Amino acid sequence: MHTSGMHEVVLEVRDLEAGYGKHQILRGVTFDVRRGEAVALLGANGVGKTTLLNTISGFLRPNAGSIMLEGASIQGLGPHGTFRRGVIQVSQSRDLFPDMSVEDNLRLGAANVVGGVDVEPELERVFSSFPRLKERRTQQARTLSGGEQQMVAIGRAVMGKPKILLLDEPSGGLAPQFVNEIGSIAVALKAQGTTMLLVEQNIALALRVADRCLVIRDGRISGAISAEAIQGGYDEVVRSIYL
Repeated sequence: MHTSGMHEVVLEVRDLEAGYGKHQILRGVTFDVRRGEAVALLGANGVGKTTLLNTISGFLRPNAGSIMLEGASIQGLGPHGTFRRGVIQVSQSRDLFPDMSVEDNLRLGAANVVGGVDVEPELERVFSSFPRLKERRTQQARTLSGGEQQMVAIGRAVMGKPKILLLDEPSGGLAPQFVNEIGSIAVALKAQGTTMLLVEQNIALALRVADRCLVIRDGRISGAISAEAIQGGYDEVVRSIYL
């Protein structure tokens, strides 16, 4: 199954079921993400997209099925264990340390990487990708706009050297200028070889970033949208999701 280059499977999810108490959300979810690929999860609110990310990253324990990262099982490890294996999630809440500087928040992203990280070159690489953050490196995170805080959260995740980056609504609640900027950042990260799985309600942004999209309905993958279909236009993708 595993081959070299873009065809190598990084994340394998098979027959995954998860929920909260007796309320089952995910119902037999199966899909792969290949190395260097950006896959978007699309669907209406409440269909299980965030639950899926939280289960992959260990915040929620699955009831059944399997989650494999580079051929090794990661279910049940919890968020700290999955992070150390290279699964890094940027949540909707961003979870920054508000009284710490931008630079110190970024440095924390490399704190628990197995084998360590040469922090200074990685920090400069993040600053080159996020020039706005370099200008604000000494500011407290609480003083930043919502869009700038999202950049810090993504930059901190990149400092952790993710094998797969999980982005949960990266454009959620942002002003239009930041939505476009976050989209450009995601495209640049993909160009650098970052493997990504993202949940995004802004379909135009998702189509800009993704190589392909998976449609979720009622906790199940109901279909896939290929790169060719994505290039076919916004309206066709919307029909695939909601009709």
